[in-house]
Amino acid sequence: MTTPLKPIESYRNERKYPFCPGCGHGIILDKLNEALKRLQFDPHKTVIVSDIGCVGLSDQYFATNAFHGLHGRSVTYATGIKLANPELNVIVLMGDGGVGIGGHHVLNAARRNIGITVLVFNNMNFGMTGGEHSVTTPNGAHTATTPQGNPEQPLDIAATVTNNGASYVWRGSAFDKTLPDHLVEAIQTDGFALLDIWELCTAYFVPNNDFNKRLLEGMLSQVKSGSGVLHRAERPEYAQALYQFAAKQAGKPVLPHKPLPQKFAAAVDRKMHVVVAGAAGGKVRSAARLIGVAGVLSGLWATQRDDYPTTVKSGHSVSEVILSPGEIRFTGIERPDVLILLAPEAVRKVAHYLPQMTADAWFFVTPEFAHLETSAKKVILDAKAAGVRWPKLSAGFMAIAAMLLHTGLLPMEAFVEAVKTTQRPAIAEKNLATLTDVEKLVALLPKDNA
Repeated sequence: MTTPLKPIESYRNERKYPFCPGCGHGIILDKLNEALKRLQFDPHKTVIVSDIGCVGLSDQYFATNAFHGLHGRSVTYATGIKLANPELNVIVLMGDGGVGIGGHHVLNAARRNIGITVLVFNNMNFGMTGGEHSVTTPNGAHTATTPQGNPEQPLDIAATVTNNGASYVWRGSAFDKTLPDHLVEAIQTDGFALLDIWELCTAYFVPNNDFNKRLLEGMLSQVKSGSGVLHRAERPEYAQALYQFAAKQAGKPVLPHKPLPQKFAAAVDRKMHVVVAGAAGGKVRSAARLIGVAGVLSGLWATQRDDYPTTVKSGHSVSEVILSPGEIRFTGIERPDVLILLAPEAVRKVAHYLPQMTADAWFFVTPEFAHLETSAKKVILDAKAAGVRWPKLSAGFMAIAAMLLHTGLLPMEAFVEAVKTTQRPAIAEKNLATLTDVEKLVALLPKDNA
């Protein structure tokens, strides 16, 4: 016969609170203890998370697991703990100062519906560091940093998390006798729960504003979004949903497995470095990728490194592709074997290569860059002289195709296969249609350069 476990009479340890006389923190913590006694949670499966501020001292007074971290980050830590073990009961103790510093963490936890319970000890100022104003300081209130009256409007924490996906939201005062009931409800909520608990900071806010319990409760009754239980909703709790999704995906590849089997043979017997330099938005990267794919289809190792500005579609776009019959352990390019220059935006990014290129390298350029000096074999891609179109969005593709036809670096069959394998049918058809023009262009190139 199993002996029933003895009920836990208190989750508090024997240590005394350090708070100022009249501070609301102790009142709230006692009511949290009352809620935990009703719930009878396993202390080993309960975590109290706190950060900086007077409330940050609180976790050490409970006989549960605890985590104490940086100011405003308690919800972040709690989120990580819950995601690591969804079976834990995670309770966050933070002040209004912490909400101001880490408000985006609160919003994202509410938006995701992380199954944690957040208790905001809202005394409307920074009580630990000298009574500075916080995001919840009432308009006109006097604090150490707003001695003439706070010019800002206070943040409505409860309304904010309600509008951003919380499952349970309550607002009231530390003096509310029903607070333990709402703490139980909040902690038992599967999703994100927040209690905006208004209280008194007797060290700073009360004396600076002639404030008291009656005025606090009067101000609470005037909040536009109301008080009491403001919101209840049922939707999937994030951690549980994430684990369920992961279980369904177990054993499945993260990305579809699309191997590129060798179908062709390349005459590459050493590491070859190819640089394609053009304008952002000119499809340089996608065109350069075809070199690597064609290389893999030809039995080679391939890497690609891209350089472009954060504006993505303005400025330069430079792709560096390396082909090798053996494994590539260093992906940088110090001196290209092939350099293709297509746009003025990229000149500055690749000009340093020109003096380093040797006579056995190739330099493919459009006529506007024919004046650039280098020891490499210069190949001028003059579409006008060849009587062919040279659309901006196809320039990278056509230049690469011309380079392959002229140098024989890779089989053209491999290049065509790379297009068909990796590009959407409509784009592939458009690109492959330009190969007739590319052949006309290459036919005019001096044969002694190849």
